[in-house]
Amino acid sequence: MEREKELTVVTLVGSIGNLVLLAFKFVAGILGHSAAMVADATHSLSDFVTDVIVLVFVRIGSKPQDASHDYGHGKFETLATLFVALGLALAAVGIIASGALKFIHWLQGETLEMPGKLALWAALLSIVVKEILFRYTLRAGKKHNSPAVVANAWHHRSDALSSIGAAIGIGGALLLGEKWAVLDPLASILVGAMLFRVSWDLLKASTGELTDSSLPEETEKEIEEIICSQEQIQEPHNLRTRRIGNRIAIEAHVRLDGNMPLHEAHEVVSRIEHKIRERFGPNTLVTIHMEPKK
Repeated sequence: MEREKELTVVTLVGSIGNLVLLAFKFVAGILGHSAAMVADATHSLSDFVTDVIVLVFVRIGSKPQDASHDYGHGKFETLATLFVALGLALAAVGIIASGALKFIHWLQGETLEMPGKLALWAALLSIVVKEILFRYTLRAGKKHNSPAVVANAWHHRSDALSSIGAAIGIGGALLLGEKWAVLDPLASILVGAMLFRVSWDLLKASTGELTDSSLPEETEKEIEEIICSQEQIQEPHNLRTRRIGNRIAIEAHVRLDGNMPLHEAHEVVSRIEHKIRERFGPNTLVTIHMEPKK
């Protein structure tokens, strides 16, 4: 309950920040004739939408296991991460297309409007606010091992980066004069490319989890070392791992002396499970299958 409450508060704070920023940036982009700032405002809008998605799915994902979900509801958070990534990718494509169209018009001899100083101030304010939200959200996401909230934190960071790109483009155009107004749409293309890269990384992680990809090789090696730390254990094999929302599931087969009493074998396996949970969290799902040594 504490986990759900803290993650909800963090996401609500981020959503309020996004709502205020997107309104200011849209006004600054329109009044300041800045394609880069309108693109940046679109990114903040996608941030706000994903905040709402995360709020809903964190609540669902925090529910305990029940008759219909024996492994809990953790993958609902993964599903939220997928939606965040898809929203970010769509925003990125739209931003790149809009900037590219303006650049083509410039190549054809069209004069582009100079961005205004209001757009530059909006970009600078966004950089500061979004970096603060990134650090605040990331700390909470890591503390409670929430992939959806961590993904949302990186959404804040990507918005800060996009604002940096927008500030460079707008500032460059203002500093160098009307002939360099093209820096504004070029900056929006750069912003879109950065956003797409972030969305791609999130998509890979979330689809991997939803399709039950194994944990990284170095993590599996660490698990094997924990299992082998018990002297009675021989030939660990058939290790299977996957992530379920904010926890992981581990299955493995081990061989023990066939003459060992059942209660002693159970104690050996229980010690392994305890060590694994100490390392990967108390909610880690561990299943150790015992086999007699041949």
